[in-house]
Amino acid sequence: MKPAITYELLHECKQSGARRGIIHTPHGDINTPVFMPVGTQATVKSMTPEELKNEVKAQIILSNTYHLYLRPGNKIVKEAGGLHKFMNWDRPILTDSGGFQVFSLGDLRKITEEGVEFKSHLDGSKHFLSPESVMEIENDLGADIIMAFDECCPYPSTYEYTEQSMLRTTRWAKRCKQAHKDIEKQGLFGIIQGGFYKDLRKKSAEDLIDLDFQGYAIGGISVGEPKEEFIDILRYTTPLMPKNKPRYLMGVGTPDYLIEAALAGIDMCDCVLPTRIARNGTAMTWNGKVVVRNATYERDFTPLDTECDCYTCKNYTRAYIRHLVKTNEILGVRLLSIHNLRFLTSLMQRVRIEIENDNLLTFSKEFYKKYGYTKE
Repeated sequence: MKPAITYELLHECKQSGARRGIIHTPHGDINTPVFMPVGTQATVKSMTPEELKNEVKAQIILSNTYHLYLRPGNKIVKEAGGLHKFMNWDRPILTDSGGFQVFSLGDLRKITEEGVEFKSHLDGSKHFLSPESVMEIENDLGADIIMAFDECCPYPSTYEYTEQSMLRTTRWAKRCKQAHKDIEKQGLFGIIQGGFYKDLRKKSAEDLIDLDFQGYAIGGISVGEPKEEFIDILRYTTPLMPKNKPRYLMGVGTPDYLIEAALAGIDMCDCVLPTRIARNGTAMTWNGKVVVRNATYERDFTPLDTECDCYTCKNYTRAYIRHLVKTNEILGVRLLSIHNLRFLTSLMQRVRIEIENDNLLTFSKEFYKKYGYTKE
């Protein structure tokens, strides 16, 4: 049987080891490294699919299993013909397992070997998710790439807790693999855990590779730790992942973290950040962040970013967008969302070019200086 997801390596950057490739999926090819906009509730907030394709140039989007299970319910999505038809998106989709959301509930959930019992954040109703039920939900949703159910450790966690959590994640991953049937339609990825302990990361990676998933993710970093710890574990873990399969770093979306991910050899990243900060009146630009709601932009009749090719920057000024944000007009959030999402997809487009030119390390230093970051 032909797997749903395959990876083709095109080039490795001689300067950094970053890789340029293509992920082949049932709904089309993805050029990597790639940033995936997050459509938590089967929609990238305030964006139409046409805007995501034509203005943002998104190749793949991510949706959330936990939220879609609670509403409208995976069976309704299945009846609609799956997520692609339900939300009118004909390009690749990745669904997470809901693990991170469930474990974020804190006192509202109870973990056992069988799975997790939790109370809905919406109405307090009781639910139970197991590796088997998560696979059923993700199969119903019908995304191209689906994630195994994992346990995400909080930061910081003790060695003992992290080890037990990591071993449970591996056992759950095995159960997910047994429960997932249609490997030609959906590619199942395993999630490497182990917190900030390198020996646990190594064991997690080795055990999951033995299970032969169609791709692998790094989970449990970018969860509030200092940047140097993030980079240390990222650079340690990525080389442990198979070279012939997609590598996914979960929950990363600031420009510096996206570049660090690419430098380490990661293919895919996702984050809610671009649309979240848009709702706060903030834009990402090639010269750093612009908090457009600030008074300094009241009479600024220039684009958000003169180097950006998005619809917003071609048609509107900072002064106008500030006015929209200050008056709580929906259009302000939409215009900032288009811009922020396009900024990150164009950044990754540039990263792919720099990898092909064996120049990513040099570019990263220039970018950090211009953006206002200090290079680690």
